[in-house]
Amino acid sequence: MNTTELAGLLVTMGCPREKTVEMAAQLEKRARQLAETKGRSYEEALVHLLGLMKQGWAAQGRVE
Repeated sequence: MNTTELAGLLVTMGCPREKTVEMAAQLEKRARQLAETKGRSYEEALVHLLGLMKQGWAAQGRVE
């Protein structure tokens, strides 16, 4: 998955469109860091981070 594809996925998850490219790049960077430090694959780390973001946006929607 490249940055553009990841940005599109973030939009479908509820991320503000104007921030998706920046957030996608940050997610990619953090996923590589997690993969290296935790001994996971990049894909596993990315799925984990996307899951956390999805939970955060769901919780934010309940609060508002």
